[in-house]
Amino acid sequence: KAAMKACRQAGVRVIVITGDNKLTAEAICRDIGVFDDSEDLGQKSFIGHEFSKLSKDAQRDILLKDRLGGMVFSRAEPKFKQDIVKLLKEAGDVVAMTGDGVNDAPALKMADIGIAMGITGTEVAKEASDFVLADDNFSTIVGAVEEGRSIYDNMRAFIRYMISSNVGEVMSIFFVAALGLPEGMVPVQLLWVNLVTDGPPATALGFNKADPDIMQKPPRDRNESLISKWVLFRYIVVGLYVGFATVGAFASWYMHGVGSDKFLGFLDLSKDGHTSVTFQQLMNWEKCDPATNQFVVDGETYKFQANSWTAGDLTYEVNGCDYFGELGKRKASTLSLSVLVTIEMFNALNALSEDGSLLVVPPWDNVYLLLAMALSFALHFMILYVPALCPMFDVVPLSKEEWCLVIIYSLPVIFIDEVLKFVGRQLTSRDLRRREQARIDAKKEQ
Repeated sequence: KAAMKACRQAGVRVIVITGDNKLTAEAICRDIGVFDDSEDLGQKSFIGHEFSKLSKDAQRDILLKDRLGGMVFSRAEPKFKQDIVKLLKEAGDVVAMTGDGVNDAPALKMADIGIAMGITGTEVAKEASDFVLADDNFSTIVGAVEEGRSIYDNMRAFIRYMISSNVGEVMSIFFVAALGLPEGMVPVQLLWVNLVTDGPPATALGFNKADPDIMQKPPRDRNESLISKWVLFRYIVVGLYVGFATVGAFASWYMHGVGSDKFLGFLDLSKDGHTSVTFQQLMNWEKCDPATNQFVVDGETYKFQANSWTAGDLTYEVNGCDYFGELGKRKASTLSLSVLVTIEMFNALNALSEDGSLLVVPPWDNVYLLLAMALSFALHFMILYVPALCPMFDVVPLSKEEWCLVIIYSLPVIFIDEVLKFVGRQLTSRDLRRREQARIDAKKEQ
């Protein structure tokens, strides 16, 4: 009964075709949970040859009247299974057929999924089937459905993580170009993120456990695209935020130097001694002439001077307009890169479940993902804090205040995706309610 209940919740319809007497078949079906004890079987239980006498249209109407409820056909001949499979396939259903005898082979071959019994099944049935049920237990089929859904969800999680991350990188480059800001990240940094930092978490997502409600979701349409409109919308929303955060961290460092207000009123980013500029100056950085250090903003010309700034034990001397060049922007670029890496780690946590909250599907459900995140962070810290590697990647060590800035810009991606997951759960619940109402309406009509 538990397996039948799971099928009903998952939108899997069970139809029993047997050679037994009608009353016997009905009693067994009630006992195993295909029908409720008080359910009217007037339009759900038929003798095979009587059903075959009906017109094809009448047969189709009976089969499809309640597409969620069970049915039983008794005293059925072997060919009758083929007729039912054909009708259901013509209606667009995905049909799985179980069988054990030689006479079942044609129906097993015709079905989308032929399932032969491993213990009692004949060799002919096994050869005609797509897979063999080793223990002859219906519950194993239900478990296979759950496992298949889990594998599919993990594949989508991998794709969702990689696409949303890459969309974020594209948005970051787009925002920089659209706003006219200095280049936030150099190519070697983007290559590092794509080839090294992204890899371990993406691989670990393949070990996600099944969602708690995976068998309560309706079946997906066989023609459904891998990326639905809703999922694509989520990619774009998360990608837009990733782009905003990476550019925001870059600009925040420039705008909160010596003499400026603290970031958000409490975070002092000026301890390294760098010069504060306005966002307007940052957008017009190309109007600063490195040869003369003359800066033209809003028609006014003035001489631009920049302070030296520190990172770790090193001091970086910059001369005027070189402040917006490769050396001057190195810390801002490091912040932008660190925000991108950290957001992608948080985004990997979001990918643990398509719609399940992190409160329901906690990070420790996938230990491999936590280890992969630790590895990715370790690799990122290595290029930041190993002096020999810093020049190779155009990065500098970050202070604790600067890491606070990274976390402030990175953490909201979790809350954004939690809101999107909540909306996704509401859409799924609406689908479940509609499906249950359809089942109730079908019972009333009968």
